[in-house]
This record gives sequence, structure tokens and C-alpha cells, in this order.
Amino acid sequence: MSLRPFRIDVAQPVLDRIAMRVADARIGYAPAEGGPWDYGMDRGYLAELVAYWRDAYDWRAEEVKLNRWPQFMATVDGVDIHFYHIPGDGTRALPIILTHGWPGSVVEFQAAIPLLLAAGYTLVIPSLPGYGWSGRPARPIGPASVAVLWRKLMVDVLGYSRFLAQGGDWGSAVTHQLGAAHADVVAAIHVNFFMGPPPGSSQDAELAEYWRSVGKLMEAESGYHHEQRTKPQTIGLALHDNPVGWAAWVVEKFQRWGDTRGVIESRFNKDQLITNLMSYLVTDNVISSLWMYYASDLEARHPGPVALPCGLAHFPGEFYPMPSRRLAEKAYNVQHWSKLPAGGHFAAMEEPAAFAMDVIAFFDEFGG
Repeated sequence: MSLRPFRIDVAQPVLDRIAMRVADARIGYAPAEGGPWDYGMDRGYLAELVAYWRDAYDWRAEEVKLNRWPQFMATVDGVDIHFYHIPGDGTRALPIILTHGWPGSVVEFQAAIPLLLAAGYTLVIPSLPGYGWSGRPARPIGPASVAVLWRKLMVDVLGYSRFLAQGGDWGSAVTHQLGAAHADVVAAIHVNFFMGPPPGSSQDAELAEYWRSVGKLMEAESGYHHEQRTKPQTIGLALHDNPVGWAAWVVEKFQRWGDTRGVIESRFNKDQLITNLMSYLVTDNVISSLWMYYASDLEARHPGPVALPCGLAHFPGEFYPMPSRRLAEKAYNVQHWSKLPAGGHFAAMEEPAAFAMDVIAFFDEFGG
């Protein structure tokens, strides 16, 4: 399992090709009736974002920001894993591995990193396999397989006999797997997204109502999910060399899933949105980032309850319904239950201070 230093340095021809695609883009029309986001991506905002991307966005400046923290590449089970490894001051015994999801990236954590470091924690922040600067697995793999890779990265590559784990979106699923199946090396987990307990008995009226609310939500929101879960290669091939199409597919999720209240730049600026998009485009990992949706059906969706201490943080703009604590305790040993005043699905990016404070508060108490 080789370990080598890494810096992001995208070849200029790659940037030139993306710039050419952006410059040559034509933005399609929109219905004459309805609000700007009623049918999905807002045509007007997409045109505004593309104009900024073409005329003002500076990848090289963003590259400098991303290279602020030490990065490495390690080959784990034949897959190159890109990750930040940022030492704390030694006051905290255990490191934290932070895992992003889709359509996020390690870009999500940039503002939270210095806050977690200030508390003394060592941080390991990998790009999921097939995302960002990580290599692509030979076949689609799901959260359980990623958890095995993370265990090997932390224990066998970095030499940590015990560690803490945090995640949202797919990162939450990976973190759940770490807590459920790797409790011999994981001391505690914290998640800011959780998909509820297993469906369980139909005699539990509250549980049945919770899953009805999930079904209603998924009826309205799961078009992307169904496509990526059943035909990831079709949409992947359509978008991988189409930066504006990729932007339309992804940015609508930031508007809908973030705590934007309909105004996307109340939470995300254009540089953040484009840099996150670019983390897929410059690495040619658009297609492989969709594979986990397909693979998740092939692996255990509910690996069993997590017995070690769990912290659950709910941000009010999160699009997915939050179960009650009683229901959550069917899947987690909940020792920390918090409801934050603001923020949504991309919590570390939207509310870095609140996110970091909640993670710190939980791990300070239960991460020893």
C-alpha cells in the first residue's frame, strides 16, 4: 500500500478543453409559466453561472486554495485514494476521517478544516473511490466496500489503531458501515445525514408514517436517484464531456438540498459551485461518481445497528426527512442529538462553524 505526497496540478490542455466546451455552450429555453426552479434547474441562473465560468472563474486560484493542506495518494486494494492528512496539535488522541457524498467533494470541507484543527484534531479527508482525484475501482462498489478501504487506509497505511468517523450523504452511509462493521478500530461516529432505521414492523405507527413521508419525498425528488441507480452509464456518458450539462444536473441539487430558501447564492457562491463541479470534470470522474448508486443495491442497505457512541446532527434545510430520536435509536446508539438552527445537506460548506462545533462537542465527549 504505497503512500506518496500529492498536489493538485491540472494539465492546461484539460482546462482548455473544458473552457472551450463552456464557451461554446448554448443554454436551452424554459417554460413560459411557473417559477424559475419549478421544473428543475433554473435556465436564468445556469446562464449566469456559465457566463461567470467563462469570463471570471479562475481555476488556478482555486487550485492554490485546495493545495493549502497536505495531500497524499495511497494505493489501497488496487485503488488510488486521494486524501488530505492534516496533523493536529497532539492534544486529541484520535484522528477523524471525514467522508463526503454525491454531488459533493473534498471541496465541502475546506472552510471547516481550520476550525477542526483549532480544536486539536488530526484530519483525514479522502475523495471517495471514483470521485475527485481518487482512482476508479474496476467495478462499482458501495458504502460497505468503501468502509473496508477506509479501515485499511487508516490502520494499515497511516498506522492509526483507532479513529473517529464523520460523514454526510454517501459519507453517512460509509460512516454507518464503519461504526457497524469496524467497531474494533472505530471509537465513535458522527453523521449529519441519516436515512432512517430499517422499515421494521408495520405495527409501529410512527415508523410506518416516517417511511410514508420518505416515499412522498422520493416521489418528488428521486428522478436523479432512479436514473443513477439503474442506468448510471447512460447519464454518465451523456454528461462526462459536457460541463454545462453537468452543471445543470448538479447545481439544481445544491439549490434544492441546501438551506437556500430558493436563493442559491444565499448559501453557495459561484466559485464554490464551479470548483466542486471541476473536481469531477478535471479528473474525468463524472461517470464513476455515479456507480455507487448502482452498487449500493448490491450491498446491505442496513448493516445493523451501530453499538458504539453516535452523534446525529440535523440541519433544518436537509431535504430528507429526519426520524424522531426514538426511531433513530433503532439504528444508532444515540449519545448526541442536535438540531441546528440553519444549514442543509451540505452542512460543512453551508455552516462550517456550526458543523465544526457540533462535531467537536460530540467527539470531545465520546471520542476518547
